Amino acid sequence: MDRTFLYYQIAEAIRQDIRNEVLCPGDRLPSVRELAGQWNCTIGTVQRAYEELARQGLVTSRPGQGTHVTAAIPAALETPLRRAALVHRAEAFLLEALTAGYSTVETEQAIRIALDRWRILSQTPVQLSEQRLRFVGSHDPAVALIAARFADFAPGETPHLIFSGSLGGLIALVEGEADLAGCHLWDEESDTYNVPFVRRLLPGRRVALLTLAHRRLGFLLSAANPAAVTGLENLANSGLRFINRQRGAGTRVWLDAHLHRLGIAPEQLPGYDQEKQTHSEVAQMIAEGQADVGLGVEAAALAFGLRFIPLTQERYDLVIPAEVWPLSPVQALARWLATDAAKTELTALGGYDIRETGRVRWVE
Repeated sequence: MDRTFLYYQIAEAIRQDIRNEVLCPGDRLPSVRELAGQWNCTIGTVQRAYEELARQGLVTSRPGQGTHVTAAIPAALETPLRRAALVHRAEAFLLEALTAGYSTVETEQAIRIALDRWRILSQTPVQLSEQRLRFVGSHDPAVALIAARFADFAPGETPHLIFSGSLGGLIALVEGEADLAGCHLWDEESDTYNVPFVRRLLPGRRVALLTLAHRRLGFLLSAANPAAVTGLENLANSGLRFINRQRGAGTRVWLDAHLHRLGIAPEQLPGYDQEKQTHSEVAQMIAEGQADVGLGVEAAALAFGLRFIPLTQERYDLVIPAEVWPLSPVQALARWLATDAAKTELTALGGYDIRETGRVRWVE
């Protein structure tokens, strides 16, 4: 057990007991010596935990009388205490990761990837009455980065993210269940991105396309790449286990169109029917040896230490209806994307061309 934040853990355990009424006002806590034995720590660690609880007004200690619970946790103190406890747990995890040899960048990426997975597992639409900026659309590591940075450029605002694929994002705009959508849909006929689909699905509406970035899409493989895969034509009957994206994802739209061009049937790709909703999940399946190859963005390959073979560069836009565009959090986002700081952070993820990041185009 890590000892650096052990006194926080002891204090939090006692707070939980007070919160759950296992300990009530007037109850006596174990002596510092008894608790030190239970936690296998020093007396000084327990004393520090009791001092923390006393500072918060939850316990009191008197010579010869021991330490007693003084009160239940006040409602006004409940939220700050919970947030502080969460920060302490995060610090403990960070220290554990750094001690294990991971960098701060790797650790932050891992947390964002884990959050993306939880967003997939708990996709609950946000009601209009909540007045919260609602994003629905294609997964991209840069979107998770924006969500993490949002409070820096739009204080008090927290976007709600649902990753449902590019088509799912545009449909959510049509149905009024999103304020902005993330989209990178390639149109085979015009060889362009997004605009044709916006015109088809949102006819007659004025819509802004705020460019997040151009990103490299390609094969994600283990470092060995035993089958020497260099293009889609190598996948057919290769015996490699493929991991796919879900229907409606921009990556899936691009893949299906190019497989059709090459005359490759889906059944020639073992695993074609195995679908994941994010680039991170595709990368994780390959990293864990559950698949051999998949399509994804370079940033996902870098995050998991996979080999990346580029196939194309695609445009990722944030699709924002005209009536949503003037909202203050949207304007704050647009301003932030145009800054050098934003472009530096996107570049650091890897695999992004930021020359048009922050550019606004209008579809009438």
